[in-house]
Amino acid sequence: MSVISTDRAPKAIGPYSQAISTGELIYTSGQIPLDPATQQLVTGDIRVQTERVMENLSAVLQAAGVGFDKVVKATIFVVDLNDFAAVNEIYGKRFPKDPPARSTVQVAALPKGARVEIELIARR
Repeated sequence: MSVISTDRAPKAIGPYSQAISTGELIYTSGQIPLDPATQQLVTGDIRVQTERVMENLSAVLQAAGVGFDKVVKATIFVVDLNDFAAVNEIYGKRFPKDPPARSTVQVAALPKGARVEIELIARR
């Protein structure tokens, strides 16, 4: 098992790693829309928040030596399922061909007041 870490994604705000690699699999921790430079939640609507989440995930995947084309499973957490269409549109741009398996769950709340959080599993 090895820890994946990058300055291009937000630092962990708790006792967890940005990602863990074990064998051929890479497990990212959930990313919320924090700006890695300030560690603050980005301002804007659900589209802006989702884009920041995807940028954070891209940075973590790149630090692990893979891209979105290697993602096999995604889990999306949203505070309001009414935001799902917008989240899906932004998320889908990263997976134009052969998208991964995915689950989407509405939750009561997310850290720091975020409206979306996404975690990924990728394969080398």
